[in-house]
Amino acid sequence: MSDPASSSDRRPSLFRRLARFLGADDDTQAIRESIEEVIEESERENAQLSPQERTMLTNLLRFGETRVGDVMVPRGDIVAVEENISLGDLITRFREAQHSRIPVYRDTLDDPIGVIHVKDVLGLIERAPDGTVRWPDVPIASLKRDIDVVPPSMPARDLLLLMQRSHSHLALVIDEYGGTDGLVSIEDLVEEIVGDIDDEHDTDDTPRAKPLPGGAFEAEARMSLEDFEEQTGIALKAPDPDAEVDTLGGLAVALMGRLPKRGEIVTDPSGFTFEILEADPRRVRRVKIKPPAKIEA
Repeated sequence: MSDPASSSDRRPSLFRRLARFLGADDDTQAIRESIEEVIEESERENAQLSPQERTMLTNLLRFGETRVGDVMVPRGDIVAVEENISLGDLITRFREAQHSRIPVYRDTLDDPIGVIHVKDVLGLIERAPDGTVRWPDVPIASLKRDIDVVPPSMPARDLLLLMQRSHSHLALVIDEYGGTDGLVSIEDLVEEIVGDIDDEHDTDDTPRAKPLPGGAFEAEARMSLEDFEEQTGIALKAPDPDAEVDTLGGLAVALMGRLPKRGEIVTDPSGFTFEILEADPRRVRRVKIKPPAKIEA
């Protein structure tokens, strides 16, 4: 029978080492081995760690190998505003997006100049003697705060430390050509360790596959292959087993070997036909998936 005291002594020591894990370099491998050992022991001795603790420690192991590009919101899903936007339109964007911070750019998203916090906007409210609310004519750019700019190859652990030091909550991900590739929030990073964090504004935005006559389906290209299979019962696979394809749009690109254009059609090896319903120069947006035609006997 294990000694409770020795188990108790070991856990504080382990978690003190975990606290150094995010910033450790020299003993990262040793810490990793310690975590793996504790997880294995916990699976044999249920009293040591709860299932939630085991899950969090396992996530922490993966987090040590995660890159910024793995967790970022892609460019096409970034909610941002141009520096010359009116105050009224800016408030509308905040209300629609349900975000507390929005990046601001000059001309295009490839020229970011900072981030605007909603509380700085609300701080501009002036109340006239008659009780009416007035908004001063203040340039939006004057409200901007600095925003971190990082490459997609940066370790997620390092970005979390950077955000901690700079007291920032958002970082723009810039590709090798200087273009904006994505956006990462501190919540995105923390969720990699503790799991999804829902708040009162979160809604289920999982894309839905819309059934069409003849057994076809229409869906957003960002829909994952896993969600598509769960909703339709159809398991779609990339032509190359080694290809990292997670979404319907990614599968269409893999099948064509390039970014397809609106109206183009491609068929996968199993006979499913992909018709590109919407696309822009950077990505596929909506697709129609048609099953193989039945051959009459």
